[in-house]
Amino acid sequence: MSGDWLGPLMFVVVFILIFVGYPVAFSLGGVALFFAAIGVELGFFDWPLLFAFPERVFGVMSNQILLAVPFFIFMGAVLEKSRLAEDLLRTIGLLFGPLRGGLALAVVFVGTLLAAATGVVGASVVAMGMISLPIMLRYGYSKELSCGVIAASGTLGQIVPPSVVLVVLADQLSISVGDLFVGALVPGLMLSGMYALYVVFIAIVRPASAPAIPLEERRALSAAGLAGQVVRALLPPLFLIFVVLGSIFTGVATPTEAGALGAVGALLLALLGGRLKLDMLRLSMRNTAQLTTMVVFLLIGSTAFSLVFRGLYGDVWIEDLLTGLPGGRVGLIIVANLVVFILGFFIDFFEIAFIILPLIVPAARALGIEGPMMVWFGVMLGMNLQTSFLTPPFGFSLFYLRGVAPREVPTSAIYRGALPFIGIQLIGLAIVVIFPSVVTFMID
Repeated sequence: MSGDWLGPLMFVVVFILIFVGYPVAFSLGGVALFFAAIGVELGFFDWPLLFAFPERVFGVMSNQILLAVPFFIFMGAVLEKSRLAEDLLRTIGLLFGPLRGGLALAVVFVGTLLAAATGVVGASVVAMGMISLPIMLRYGYSKELSCGVIAASGTLGQIVPPSVVLVVLADQLSISVGDLFVGALVPGLMLSGMYALYVVFIAIVRPASAPAIPLEERRALSAAGLAGQVVRALLPPLFLIFVVLGSIFTGVATPTEAGALGAVGALLLALLGGRLKLDMLRLSMRNTAQLTTMVVFLLIGSTAFSLVFRGLYGDVWIEDLLTGLPGGRVGLIIVANLVVFILGFFIDFFEIAFIILPLIVPAARALGIEGPMMVWFGVMLGMNLQTSFLTPPFGFSLFYLRGVAPREVPTSAIYRGALPFIGIQLIGLAIVVIFPSVVTFMID
């Protein structure tokens, strides 16, 4: 009797456990041990294969690429907890407010800056939801547009470098983080521009949904020295973004070194602003430790899963299945995007990255996706993973916004508001798929 059925069954069981709510890291590790025992009993798996597990875990813990993850998380946490991001959001909102749809455009602009300064979606959505949403509703913006633009702009931290997700993707794809950052820059800014164009379109066709700030308040703002406020709020985060991304793009520093530089820079900005407090520092370190620990445990669980899965020849089954699709490389790209998009409705982007990517990448390489095209493949998957933050019922950006939205904003309005931006995401994804040069033209 053949044991080829154990690999596919293993895959099915782990997704069942995830969907019913078991912690992903423990589901992966538990299923790996359970199927290893079954494989040994049936004579399809050798226990000595598990001796490689400690060495692989050590490899995860000593991975220099992944060291960038806590640095970028800490940088974002400090900017959020020190309220530097809040100052930026308030000031830019006042600057754009006199335009019809200006507050929504300010959210897109600040969302892009926060994405480049923090790379953490939760911090961006919560900050903009707490500060901008009440103001937009007070001035008569529609609930759907307000919620949609905040939730979508917050997700830009997924694709605009420096992004924690891009760091993880680079590790899983075995490519340079710097190349992935460079490749993702134009698609990320393109997506931000498409959000802004949608806001302008709504302001033209439905002006009542996106009104300007009243004239008397504009005069008050002009008399309040708004230009000075803009300079003070905008220059520090822009300088930090320039230092971090500039050092990576010019090759002066590795992404890990740039992440450390960004963490120190965020602390200096907080100190210069008189906001470097012990409580703020403690909260930032706690958030960093929690998120980093989650990533590491997911990596350890996925390492155990992939080791046993390969021991049961599941990787051969997956590669044969994906490389044998009609259309070859085109078929793989279509299926990979469909799988990632559908799973994004139900599970977290980290879980998709750690479970699905190790199965897809060998098939991609077998079909000739290498070098700059692998960077394109990573950016494409990153944009698709970004959509998972907006897709109901479990889009994390929607949950973050629901947690801070006023009571008069129903959950249905948040979901409806996200739908047009999901469509924009898919259009952006299609552009990247059809025109790889959008990603590769900046890569050597």
